Amino acid sequence: MPEEEVQLLRHFLGALAYRTQKALRGASPNFADFNAGSGVRTPRELVRHMASVIGYANTFFVGGVYRAEPLPTFDEEVNRFHDELACLASQIDRAAFPAELSARQLLQGPLSDAMTHAGQIALLRRLAGSPVEAENFIFADISDERLGRDQPPPAAPDPKWMGWLIHTAWKVSNFFQRRSRNS
Repeated sequence: MPEEEVQLLRHFLGALAYRTQKALRGASPNFADFNAGSGVRTPRELVRHMASVIGYANTFFVGGVYRAEPLPTFDEEVNRFHDELACLASQIDRAAFPAELSARQLLQGPLSDAMTHAGQIALLRRLAGSPVEAENFIFADISDERLGRDQPPPAAPDPKWMGWLIHTAWKVSNFFQRRSRNS
């Protein structure tokens, strides 16, 4: 695999670790089992699933099957997720990429799936009454060497941007409400 693809995948893993910890940092102890409603995964279930999809990605390099069975504590679930990230990074660094898997497929499949779930955890924080601060992720201190729980604080928290976003959403909503009344 070209070195540029290896670096991009590794950076994505760093971004995934960062965003997951951003969504989890400062959450209340009972957040792990927050239930947003019927059929919605809890944060604990989401982190377990994230470990599963990253573990699945690892199977392309090491063979076998992977299924993340429930662990006793949320901390153990989070640690397992980060361990799987580190294992995948190691495989990407040193193993020959399997013929049946390209970097693009890895990115569009399990890696994007896991990133989606990091966003769901952030959304659940908002629903649980403890929203995650807005941040301009372009300036985030993301490192492909830092795949564990220990992630830096936001480099560019952006409450002004969030205010603009909320105001814009309000304007768009009002536009469509007026439009539907006039139809």
